[in-house]
Amino acid sequence: MGTKERDRLKVLHEVRRRHITQKQAAMELGLSARWVRKLLVRLRTQGDKAVRHGLRGRASNRKTPEAVKQRVLELYQEKKQAKLWHDYGPTLAAEELAEDYGILISRESLRKWLIDAELWRVRRRGVQRAHVWRARRARYGELVQWDTSEHDWLEGRGEKLYLISMIDDATSRMRAGFVRHDSTEENLRQLRGYVEQHGRPVAVYTDKASLFQVAPRAIHHRDAPVEQPTQIGRALKELNIEWIAALTASQRPH
Repeated sequence: MGTKERDRLKVLHEVRRRHITQKQAAMELGLSARWVRKLLVRLRTQGDKAVRHGLRGRASNRKTPEAVKQRVLELYQEKKQAKLWHDYGPTLAAEELAEDYGILISRESLRKWLIDAELWRVRRRGVQRAHVWRARRARYGELVQWDTSEHDWLEGRGEKLYLISMIDDATSRMRAGFVRHDSTEENLRQLRGYVEQHGRPVAVYTDKASLFQVAPRAIHHRDAPVEQPTQIGRALKELNIEWIAALTASQRPH
């Protein structure tokens, strides 16, 4: 089961436990509410395998015939041994196969065939730092993720809208609403609605947007900067809600 399928399965289980609604699940998965209902029916009858694609394990209709694959590998090996393609990689080889032999094959497919046949060695990339995912909170109300999504929600058929969402980190229970402006007023309205509906969270987790950021300001050029909280910052302080800002790449621990 792939990552996408596991994530889909997790959301469906949240619906079955009544932690979120079908509508919220559809929004989180990018599916229609009708399709979510179909998946829930499959989940009841088929179990966790309900989220697997129906064509998994079947041969693709677009799969290249095995005889063509073998012919390509033989040609590549012959040209290499004859030193005609001694420095050819998958890209140049695919172009030569199309021009000289009329065999149309994508460079990525050819690259995979050559690697499997040990005729092409993958170049090793530099060591990349693995991204360590933040562990979810264990209890409802410990942390709420507060974010604004900027997207063409109406697909060009109306004015630009922003989706302000607040999602409980432990249960994925969400409150969200469309607004015309990503403003302090709209964000404070969303905070008030969340507190009235779900109670006061212990902390909120946001990006480094200026609506939340504490902007240092010096009273005098000789003085040290004095932290001036924003309106939202003051509201969170009065409610005794901790504000946790997402770190940028340069701020993450090495």
